Amino acid sequence: MRRCVIVGGAPIENYERIRSYLDMQDFNILCDSGLKHCDELCIHPDLIVGDFDSYQKPNVETETIQLPTVKDDTDTVHALKLAISRGYHDFLLIGMTGRRLDHTLGNIAMLIRLDELGLKGLMVDDYSEISIISNGTVEIDDSMPYFSTIAVAGAVKDISITNAKYPLDHAVIEPGYQYGVSNEVLPGKKAAITVADGRILLIRDIVG
Repeated sequence: MRRCVIVGGAPIENYERIRSYLDMQDFNILCDSGLKHCDELCIHPDLIVGDFDSYQKPNVETETIQLPTVKDDTDTVHALKLAISRGYHDFLLIGMTGRRLDHTLGNIAMLIRLDELGLKGLMVDDYSEISIISNGTVEIDDSMPYFSTIAVAGAVKDISITNAKYPLDHAVIEPGYQYGVSNEVLPGKKAAITVADGRILLIRDIVG
């Protein structure tokens, strides 16, 4: 199954960086004003979704789903649900973070939903990679040395981190006390983040 890329309308400045994540085999869904990124990302939409309240509906032969402006789901959430219903299980989300904090938080919640369904999701922007760790171990190298672990879906009751500036040993991180912000992979090492009970948001940054 091809990976599904969903492009939202949040600002992108470093198009070269975002293009490095794309693959010609991807299935690309462009959401409303995400269409403004097509030329700079050098991608062609396979599906267009939106209510077109922030971007003019294009007159193209590409499959286009026009949504009502009054609805429960944002354009990006609708696109995600649609892609899941069509069988996609690996997602790259771009154009999701930026000026609108409400949309940013809503889009990050999409990563939680994907993890709940046992599906794979990665969100990238000009500076970061954002993903979810639950019930397992993830290793990260020092190519993007700075990282944070944020409890966004309840308390994480058993998290351990090794080969990092600030290690943890079977610790608890709760939403009301986020002390996992701004950690760093030790030079030349791979940090290992293990979550045994709960779900943690992992944010990797190229700058500290």
